[in-house]
Amino acid sequence: MRDLAPRLPSSPGFWRSPLRGPRFTSVLGLVLLAGITVLFVTGLLSYAAYNPGLSPVNDKTPDKGLLGFYLFSWPTDPPWLYRLTQGVHVTLGLALVPVLLAKLWSVVPRLFTLPPVRSLAHGLERVSLLLLVGGALFEFVTGVLNVQLDYVFPGSFYPLHFYGAWVFFAAFVAHAVLKAPAAVRNVRSMRDARRRPDAADRAADGLVAPAPDAPTVSRRGALWTVGGGSLLLLGTSAGRSFDGPLRATALLAPHGGAEPGGGPNGFQINKTAAYAGIDAAETSEEAWRLVVVGPAGTVRLARADLLRLPQHSAALPIACVEGWSTSDQSWRGVRLRDLAALAGFDGAPPDVFVESLQRRGAFRHGALRANQVADPRSLLALSVNGRTLSPDHGHPARIIVPAAPGVLNTKWVARMTFGGLG
Repeated sequence: MRDLAPRLPSSPGFWRSPLRGPRFTSVLGLVLLAGITVLFVTGLLSYAAYNPGLSPVNDKTPDKGLLGFYLFSWPTDPPWLYRLTQGVHVTLGLALVPVLLAKLWSVVPRLFTLPPVRSLAHGLERVSLLLLVGGALFEFVTGVLNVQLDYVFPGSFYPLHFYGAWVFFAAFVAHAVLKAPAAVRNVRSMRDARRRPDAADRAADGLVAPAPDAPTVSRRGALWTVGGGSLLLLGTSAGRSFDGPLRATALLAPHGGAEPGGGPNGFQINKTAAYAGIDAAETSEEAWRLVVVGPAGTVRLARADLLRLPQHSAALPIACVEGWSTSDQSWRGVRLRDLAALAGFDGAPPDVFVESLQRRGAFRHGALRANQVADPRSLLALSVNGRTLSPDHGHPARIIVPAAPGVLNTKWVARMTFGGLG
């Protein structure tokens, strides 16, 4: 027993928790295997939703090279697509935080085992483990900071999170290939009543303490605790993807809790007019003009001119990269394809470059693909829910497009250039 006395983290007796073991670790690992795969896929979809290949203003991750092999033109149907994919991405990511922390805690002894490399397979496993741990912490920390604090991490969130995701997922796949068969065997052995409860654990190298402390909770109890933590985070964040009473349950999430106001304009926003640096004088009926540019030349339209054009309605949500969304709001305004015709495009409408009066923050400009312009529900909205847009919702005019990320639904629109991207 003297040889087992704790000295350094590499000593067998240093780690004394009776909860660690391959079965405990395997259950957590299999949950993460499914969850992180969904996170990775929905994250890639979120990046595709920005149509980064369309214009540099949409591409916040330049020089991605082969990593952008999967990009495609983002569709407009179903109109709630981005609301679903990004809501799942962020809410699931938050819910998996307790599972990730428990998993990292369970394998800490393996980070200190000596010798560091015993074979080629062991060396590959060690490298994948180090990249996995570092990548997981980086991705979850940057993601949570972006959701909770409007991002305070040094550097741009988009490229850091994008490249970090690829590094992390590559390590994750390598580690899963190496460890998944053993994880499945360990979980199956938990249901084998004929097997001694700790037989597999005793045979494991580096996880089970040779001289464990007395248990204060069972491994099953620990798993229930981790699961309860995940359910708590799920229950206090998922509601921000809904309006009404469910939003009030999102106690720990930005854009959760009570609605920001009452009336037709009393639904969630991300940037206020004050934050964006909008001057009320320049958005007044007398001063504001929409500049529309195309083959027919340059047309300047007052808000009254826009109201005289054919008006159309569309019921569409707003969904943001931070994972929050609104339910369908009733928007009314001029179809983008009608503005394209006014600019000189009588046939199929082209892409459009949209510029805002916004002075601060990202996405002061945005580009929309031709399929988004052509959709009859895509509007330059002038009112919402039967009332004129409020300043915070983009008065005098804003873009609303089905299934597009919220930042591409540009507010305080000042200029639209049709066919100016190619």
